[in-house]
Parts: sequence; structure tokens; C-alpha cells
Amino acid sequence: MSLKERAKRLKSEIPAVYLALKDKQTPLPAKILAGITVGCALSPIDLIPDFIPVLGYLDDLLILPALAALMIRLIPPEVIERCRREAEGMWENGKPKRWYYAIPIVVFWLLVAAVIVKAVFW
Repeated sequence: MSLKERAKRLKSEIPAVYLALKDKQTPLPAKILAGITVGCALSPIDLIPDFIPVLGYLDDLLILPALAALMIRLIPPEVIERCRREAEGMWENGKPKRWYYAIPIVVFWLLVAAVIVKAVFW
């Protein structure tokens, strides 16, 4: 499987992983790794600074997908399969079928923006 195909598959897994992380049968290490992955993705500090040509984007292109793939492997197969079936009803072509499925994402980014504005102006 090519890198592009893996990235596309990983993107399609996001709704199922979100549902799986809320599941009580998902082990704690998977939930902790999810927190680390999100923290790395949102951190303003990169492992390799972006201004370094080519190498600067390696953490975004390799490390984050690797963490996400490891997190998916830590989720029990029966849980992730059930969550994939549930997610099919929510998402289509990587986008929410209904506008209100995007509310948690919008709320999250509004909170991030509020924290940034507060840090800059207060």
C-alpha cells in the first residue's frame, strides 16, 4: 500500500477512532496515546522546526500518522469494527453527512482560538 493510500485510509478512520475512544472497552493506553497524538498535532513546538528545509515537515508527515496508526492498533478489533459501522452513518467521503455532526469540531477550534486570543491580548 502506498503512502498516499495509507494517508487516505487513516483519514477515513478518524470518525471511527473518535467513537472508539469514547467506548468503555477501549484500553487506557490507546486513550493516552490519543491525547499525546492530539497534543503533538496542536503543539506550537515541533520536534523538528518547520523552517528546516524538507526535514522540518517530517514530524507532521511521519510521526503524527505513525502515532495515529499505533493508536488504532491498540484499540481492540471488535471495538474498532463496531465503531467503523457506526461512523459510516455519520460521515461520507471524509465529511459529516449532517451539519450538526461538525459541532464538536467547531467548538474545539473556537476554544483554541479563544485561548490564543487571550494569550496574545491579555
